[in-house]
Amino acid sequence: MNNETILDKVSYLEAFQVDDFINQLLSTPDAISVGFLNQHGYNLVAKSPVIKADFLALDYILRDGIGIKIACKLSQIKPGENLNGTDLIPRIIECSQIHSQTVKYLCYGTIEPWLSKGASKLFKQHPFDSLDGFQNDDDYLEHFRTHLDKSALNIVVLAMGMPKQERIAKMLTQIVGVRVLVICGGAILDFQAERVSRAPEFYQKNGLEWVYRLLKEPKRMFSRYVIGIPIFFANVAMKK
Repeated sequence: MNNETILDKVSYLEAFQVDDFINQLLSTPDAISVGFLNQHGYNLVAKSPVIKADFLALDYILRDGIGIKIACKLSQIKPGENLNGTDLIPRIIECSQIHSQTVKYLCYGTIEPWLSKGASKLFKQHPFDSLDGFQNDDDYLEHFRTHLDKSALNIVVLAMGMPKQERIAKMLTQIVGVRVLVICGGAILDFQAERVSRAPEFYQKNGLEWVYRLLKEPKRMFSRYVIGIPIFFANVAMKK
C-alpha cells in the first residue's frame, strides 16, 4: 500500500519558477499530466484509495487554494504560490502558441454550448477536437486515439471535474509513443465561456473564492464547502 500522502506529491512552486515550469511542460518528449489539489480534491483522496492512486499517478500536482495552504503549514511544508487552473491553464495555452512547434488541441468536459464557446476562447480560435464531459471513460480514449497528431504536441484539457478527470488523465498518459500534455482543468471551460462567473479580485486576493462560489451557487456548493470544510480539517489532522 502506498503510504505517500497527497501533500508529498505536490510541486510547490514559487512565482518566479512558473514560467520555467510551463516551458518544461511544453518541451515534454513523452506523455505527462498536470493536476491541481484543492480542499475538495483532498477530501476525495482521503475517502477513496482508488481516487488517491489516480491523483498520485499525475506527473505534477499544483497547490490550489487557501485550504491546502493551511494544510501545508500544519504539516510544516512551505506552500509556495497559489496556482489554480483557472489562471494557469490559459497561460500554458498562450505559451504553447508562441513555441516553435506544432500543437494539437483537444478538450473533454462540460456541455454545449459552453464546451465550444469555452474551448474557442481558451484556445484563441485555434482548431480543436472535443467531447462533452458525460461520456464513458473508454469513449475519451477512443476519441483521443482517433484525433491525436503523432507529429505534434497534443494538449488535452480535461474539464469534467474531480475525480473523473484524474482517472481519464491516467488512461491517456498510458498511450506510448505520443507527445501529450494532459491538464486537469475542472471548471476551466465554464469559466472561459462565462457560464460561471469568476470571484471579484477581493475574494481572489484573500483566498475567499470558495465563499463567492457558495454565495452564487448555495445548493450545489453546500456539500462541498459547508459540509466539506470541517471534513477537510479532520482529514488534515489524520494526514491522509
